[in-house]
Amino acid sequence: MIKTLGLFAHVDAGKTTFAEQLLYMTRTIAEPGRVDHRSAFLDSHEIEQERGITVFADQAVFTYKENTYHLIDTPGHVDFSSEMERSIQIMDAAIIIVSAVEGVEGHTETVWQLLKKQEVPVFFFVNKTDRTGANLDEVLMQIRSLFSTDVFLLPASWEVHDWSTEQMEFAAERDTLLLETYLEYGFDASRWQKALCTLVMERRIFPLGSGSALQHTGIEQFFAMLDGLTKTSYDPAEPFSAQVYKIRYDAVGTRMTFLKVLSGSLQMRETISYRRDDREYTEKVTQIRSINGKQVKQKDHVSAGELCAVTGLTLAASGQGVGALSRQTTAELVPALKSKVILEPAVHPKDALKYFRMLDDEDPSLRVSWEERTQDIHLQVMGVIQLEVLERIVLERFQLKIRFGEPQILYKETIGNAVVGCGHFEPLKHYAEVHLRLEPGPRDSGITFRNECHPDVLSVNYQHLVEQHVHERDHHGLLTGAPITDIQITLLKGRAHNKHTHGGDFREATFRAIRQGLEQANNILLEPIYDYKIRVALDHMGRVLSDIQQAHGSFNPPEIVGDKVTLTGRVPVATFMNYSVELASFTQGKGMLNLVLGGYEPCYQSIQVIEAIGYNKQADPEYSSYSIFCAKGQGYEVSWEQAANHMHI
Repeated sequence: MIKTLGLFAHVDAGKTTFAEQLLYMTRTIAEPGRVDHRSAFLDSHEIEQERGITVFADQAVFTYKENTYHLIDTPGHVDFSSEMERSIQIMDAAIIIVSAVEGVEGHTETVWQLLKKQEVPVFFFVNKTDRTGANLDEVLMQIRSLFSTDVFLLPASWEVHDWSTEQMEFAAERDTLLLETYLEYGFDASRWQKALCTLVMERRIFPLGSGSALQHTGIEQFFAMLDGLTKTSYDPAEPFSAQVYKIRYDAVGTRMTFLKVLSGSLQMRETISYRRDDREYTEKVTQIRSINGKQVKQKDHVSAGELCAVTGLTLAASGQGVGALSRQTTAELVPALKSKVILEPAVHPKDALKYFRMLDDEDPSLRVSWEERTQDIHLQVMGVIQLEVLERIVLERFQLKIRFGEPQILYKETIGNAVVGCGHFEPLKHYAEVHLRLEPGPRDSGITFRNECHPDVLSVNYQHLVEQHVHERDHHGLLTGAPITDIQITLLKGRAHNKHTHGGDFREATFRAIRQGLEQANNILLEPIYDYKIRVALDHMGRVLSDIQQAHGSFNPPEIVGDKVTLTGRVPVATFMNYSVELASFTQGKGMLNLVLGGYEPCYQSIQVIEAIGYNKQADPEYSSYSIFCAKGQGYEVSWEQAANHMHI
């Protein structure tokens, strides 16, 4: 049986040490490495060894009894959570490592919610039970309180016949058939094992073990339990399908597409079909590689359940299905910051851009963009540490020394009222006219498109062109030049010319219609908002509530349990992005903070932000407010105020 297993934890909970002991136990490595000794099998990149944190979701392969495991060690730092999130989509089960000393920390809650959404079975391992201050009972209570009351503390013996009556009843109460059998016939080992496995795989029970990864205690018992309570059923006889979960470029610049084969099999030189941007692509696999830490082996074929990296696919993106799988997963964790790449004077920006396009392939959350007017490269990031790591990556991989500008908040814009915008593009021998209704959409809905145009007014192929141009890129708002969002755009009517309409004409007319509509609308600046969860001692509640109010946040009624209080609510990213340092200071590191981007809301200080950015809407050549008409063989511009009076329909 082939299983894909993920490791998750907050920073410094001992995740990589656990992975090393697991690989050593299964004789994959000769001796366990250590993060502090820079000898870990999976944290093999120099950046990871220097910082002592996992940055890349690396993988290893090992066997246990008769099963093959693909192990993925994911980053624990929030700045690299997008790398972690991309790995979740292909996991059969997950292990969450929690420190017995620090307990549940902020990032662990984010991991739990992502695993819950993807319906991944979860096992908990409470690590560092040998350390001073370890408290297994308190950590178990935290996990049950924060995550699920169905967390099951693994008994001292994995042999079920050694369990206490209380332990048996805990499991039996969660399965009606098992409970009836238990009450009528008592314990039956084979029936019990099968029922527990079903409970785990259906996420109705979450086993928890404990021990010390550094001292190698509790791991063998824990993994024996995990091995017995997980199962997969991949079918190599079905048509080929796979999920893309990662893109990487090797040392010579070859694009590697990492796949999990979900059904069927794949041979080298075989073709793979997939869709991207509404187009069908069929490409030949030129190599199949098996990745195990730093070790890379060539393979002739892979079967259902296996992970591999293939070459030959030029456009398949992370999260995309290939073969018989057509789904496309979307990211939950998105950046709230952006930064400009600062190059040395001798480096041409477009030469550097090709390298950042490669990084964008590997990490789509970067959303690398090119600003033609200023010849600048911009990207989006989770935090400052990610920028520091990116500087190092660019230097090591591309021998390019760069810096990043101060991270800026990623603002967006929307409108507060419905308007009709019209755009006309008619220089000599060109022709297109578009009329669009722009209306406020639900918060965090993005840009949605509707079509109310009759085919007798504008042919269907041109209607599809308008829709394509609405969605093909971000459109700039007028307040700060930030992307517009939460707007419903409806095609009302349009016109083409039998002879003079050419490719690109409807793109120009559509963009001008959007811009002309925005000029008439009540424009609103939006800022990113955190959904926060803070847990501190009751004595610190007043200080935290005061800080939230000063940060222009809101809070729900506090939840008080014993001497701890949990606070939840929403707060602007701009005022709270550095709060973790302050919280750690006055709670002596005992406060827990979890921040997740919770969408966008109207900016509380929009006037100051608009003035500080100083965007000049008239100086943006890509979004002209002028429509172009033609008279006596010559094109002329008409301002947005007068454009409606000149339209042909």
